[in-house]
Amino acid sequence: MPVRPLIVSPDPRLHRPVPAQALPPDAVRAHAQDVLDTLKAVGAMGLTGAHIDAPGRIVVLRLQPDEPHATYVDPEVVWASDERGTHPEGSVSMPGIVEPVERPARVRVRYRDLDGAQHEEEAEGLRAACLQHEIDQLDGIFWTDRLTRLRRERALKRYAKLKSQALRGTA
Repeated sequence: MPVRPLIVSPDPRLHRPVPAQALPPDAVRAHAQDVLDTLKAVGAMGLTGAHIDAPGRIVVLRLQPDEPHATYVDPEVVWASDERGTHPEGSVSMPGIVEPVERPARVRVRYRDLDGAQHEEEAEGLRAACLQHEIDQLDGIFWTDRLTRLRRERALKRYAKLKSQALRGTA
């Protein structure tokens, strides 16, 4: 399957919720494969169909390059712990910017696999943060929306500077 171009910030599509769609199983598999191929090509830990403008609520995670990937179709957080954790976050749609984000330390996620079977998975630590980050993206919440206003403004200014430097060839 093809590696698809990434949608890059500040594209407004990154802030649009992805609607649930009843896609045929072959279409879900094809879109999931496009997400996986793109994830591998860009070296991301997680990627959604929203990052590549593919229909459907699809998340692919691969936290380490040498581990197998996991695909989540129509994922939703059904429980989150009161305990909080902080992890550095960024996005392939906003390269070069990373900030610490506080989220629930543990979550339970309900999703379907590529065969349509329903599952629930509990996750903690980095995996929990990544699942929440990607599900947020499907819900139209870009990761910078989770920052304080001051930290978000600083991150956006740094990103604008990086983009400007890249356009001038001085990155």
